[in-house]
Amino acid sequence: MLVWLAELLQPHFSALDVVRYLSLRGILGVLTSLSICLFLGPWFIRKLVSLQIGQSVRNDGPQSHLSKQGTPTMGGALILFAIGVSVFLWSDLTNRYVWAVLFITFSYGAIGWVDDYRKVVEKNSKGLPAKWKYFWQSTAAFIVAIFLYVTAQTPVETQLFIPFFKDIAINLGPAYLLVVYFVVVGSSNAVNLTDGLDGLAIMPTVMVGAALGIIAYLVGNAKYAAYLHVPYIAGAGELIVFCAALAGAGLGFLWFNTYPAQVFMGDVGALALGGALGVIAIIVRHELVFFVMSGVFVMETVSVILQVGSFKLTGRRIFRMAPLHHHFELKGWPEPRVIVRFWIITVMLVLLGLATLKLR
Repeated sequence: MLVWLAELLQPHFSALDVVRYLSLRGILGVLTSLSICLFLGPWFIRKLVSLQIGQSVRNDGPQSHLSKQGTPTMGGALILFAIGVSVFLWSDLTNRYVWAVLFITFSYGAIGWVDDYRKVVEKNSKGLPAKWKYFWQSTAAFIVAIFLYVTAQTPVETQLFIPFFKDIAINLGPAYLLVVYFVVVGSSNAVNLTDGLDGLAIMPTVMVGAALGIIAYLVGNAKYAAYLHVPYIAGAGELIVFCAALAGAGLGFLWFNTYPAQVFMGDVGALALGGALGVIAIIVRHELVFFVMSGVFVMETVSVILQVGSFKLTGRRIFRMAPLHHHFELKGWPEPRVIVRFWIITVMLVLLGLATLKLR
């Protein structure tokens, strides 16, 4: 909104021309969403407590988690509010990519909100049935996939690029729709599975989101894209504002979510943030790099798949408990150790992913 306002007033106030710069708007996006979370966080947590919106803990999980029973959840709503306000203020709202990411973020947030509401307010342990959760996730993913496919202005926007190779691009054609579906839905559920310890999911989300913001800025600039031999996606640079807002909101939420957590994110936050990361990776045409940077989310998801598959086929479990972070807890690792080590792994994977931009 402020971009439009600045353009309107720029002939009268030349200083407003600075608002056009993505770097400045990215910084302001971080500060805005961070400030909103820090300022509203205490009030929001008190509101959740007064409404008795508390976390339910599995009886068969690690015994150390029993003390978390009743901790306020659905805190992801605060993250989404901060992101929404920041993006509304500092983004160019005529950019189609901004609306595509906002659509996935808030539609997945709505799905997560219904699931959380049924669990913690209606006391329905099943929440939103899995078939309906996947149905609505799939519907939203295909809507944004069709939108991006139909509005694509160059062949580059629907090609698959291979890291470390500057001349390999696979024309996906209609298969692009399936790629979008698997990346967005898979990313959303992977972040949700990882959100099991205090701060475990939000910090990798911040790091991966920030890295995607850097990539968006580079692929959206013709000179940088040509220099790095990455696809040039006109307009993708605007997503740095969304990524910055996500990072700021995530850090603000971490202030209250760090061990021992005062509030949990819930599905309303985890599903939304995971979906947002997935669609940004699609838009900037770095799905495979995103897969590398999201290694923590991937290994958490794979651990669940392997555990369920092994138990159904052989009656035996591979891990003491899935997702993987619970396995290490049951091996005796204190919760903060698991969290920080997973963060360190994410730092290394994000740096590896960013390194692929030059190693081509």
